[in-house]
Amino acid sequence: DGGPRLVVRNSSQLRVRRLGCSWSWSSVDSFTMAMPTDFEWSYTDEPHATRRKLILEKYPQVKKLYGVHWLNKYVMGSTVLVQIFAAWCVSHYQLSWPLTFLLAYTLGGVCNHSLTLAMHEVSHNLAFKSLFANRLFGIFVNLPMGIPAFASFKRYHTDHHKYQGEDEVDTDIPTAVEGRFFTNPLLKAFWMLIQPLFYALRPMFTVPKVPGKWELINVAAAVAFDATVYRFCGLQSVVYLVFSTLLGMGLHPMAGHFVAEHYAFVTGQETYSYYGPLNWFSYFVGYHNEHHDFPFIAGFRLPQLRAMCPEFYDTMPRHSSWTKVIWQYIVDPSVGPFSRIKRTTLSDEARARVRAS
Repeated sequence: DGGPRLVVRNSSQLRVRRLGCSWSWSSVDSFTMAMPTDFEWSYTDEPHATRRKLILEKYPQVKKLYGVHWLNKYVMGSTVLVQIFAAWCVSHYQLSWPLTFLLAYTLGGVCNHSLTLAMHEVSHNLAFKSLFANRLFGIFVNLPMGIPAFASFKRYHTDHHKYQGEDEVDTDIPTAVEGRFFTNPLLKAFWMLIQPLFYALRPMFTVPKVPGKWELINVAAAVAFDATVYRFCGLQSVVYLVFSTLLGMGLHPMAGHFVAEHYAFVTGQETYSYYGPLNWFSYFVGYHNEHHDFPFIAGFRLPQLRAMCPEFYDTMPRHSSWTKVIWQYIVDPSVGPFSRIKRTTLSDEARARVRAS
């Protein structure tokens, strides 16, 4: 009927699913719907380093896009101030609890999810040229979230880029327990709702790391900030900030990128981009193939990267809506926590070094 289609190759069969995607292949043999019972295993290295090399050979001018973008720190700082002002308004205007939670889902959910992606951007050292300044600023943009996260996120996210899909290393991938339990629409909707808990707790169980000084500084700063908000604005303002994070990372349009980025809607394709309007609130993290190919290019410049070398990106499957991705993930019985690509390329010694890093 001319609508968006995503074609999925599963073993020797081709499968078509109605998705928030804008890519299709024409050859269709059959349609199958079966919940995965294991991860998809790859026996090759992750694809981004290879594509980066090919792009640089053809377009060496891409290197001019590397580095800090001047706008980052101003947008991030402004978002922090908006959330502090909103927390003050909750107290000053004595909002009811229902209105507080509504504000936390709408304004707060967008702002605090944007701040999680600001932390992501800062973890790549793209706010300042100085590593030290980026560390301090990452803790600063973390403050309105009410929960300390930046320092630990930076460590685990570095592993995600270096060892994408690596078994027992990449904590972005759900556990086998999640894959076996969250297997129907109701349970998958619940999984999406409590997704912040999995992102916070999963690394502690799968790849535990000894907290360092920056984690301690991060915790101290978060506790001090929450205590200050409580002292001057009261408990309801603290609840507003914390639930802005929890609701914004759960069943929320902004949270669609968690599923859109790496869930294997096409067999063998492990990273997907999204080029829609929510990129303006997310530092263009939707340009996710572009980001993994060049993690040292600031998000605001990723559209320029795609424009420089369109033949590398315009032919790949991509999502057209994060909201549709969430809906598809919940209702499609052939998609679940097991819909991720994993690999085992590291030795036991190398894996141990990653855990200790």
